[in-house]
Amino acid sequence: MLDGQDIADALDGAVRGDEASFTVLWRALNPPLLRYLRVLIPAACEDVASETWLQASRDLGAFTGDARAFQVWLFRIGRNRAIDEGRRNRRTLDEPVAVLPEQRSHDDTAQDALTAMATRRALAAIAELPRDQAEAVLLRAVAGLSAEQAGSVVGKRAGAVRVAAMRGLRTLKKRLDKAAEPEKSLVKGVARTGSRAGVTR
Repeated sequence: MLDGQDIADALDGAVRGDEASFTVLWRALNPPLLRYLRVLIPAACEDVASETWLQASRDLGAFTGDARAFQVWLFRIGRNRAIDEGRRNRRTLDEPVAVLPEQRSHDDTAQDALTAMATRRALAAIAELPRDQAEAVLLRAVAGLSAEQAGSVVGKRAGAVRVAAMRGLRTLKKRLDKAAEPEKSLVKGVARTGSRAGVTR
């Protein structure tokens, strides 16, 4: 996994027109961008991501800032593209949506499947939140942006992003706790049945 310095070095190269450096940026930042877009515009997330990178490549010569600023800039382009796509399709970005797992290719197929399932469940749960909360959680927890940076993406103050992220995470925790209750009851029931069976023997 690339660290901040690797991304900063790749950004410097990409601004100078080096294609290999731009590829490094794409590999590092496209996965979190896709997760974000899958919640905003699931039916066209791949297309919107491609359009986002095309615009970024066209406008990169005029970009100024560090690696974090580039990520904010990239996500803002992606969000604007998603909004435009949603308008074209006459869909609102507030609708809860089904989310597909991220497609990756690794040697450990079992671990990959478990990770994809966990990612799909998490993104599906986030997608059911109100849009402002979903975006705040994605930008803060998934993309790793600060409240100020996330605010720059969505056009809101940092405090509003913090509040939305906190509310979203609280809602997610409540839903996860509620979903876990039947499982706990089932485990307790099985344990009690096994205990009684042991006594009768």
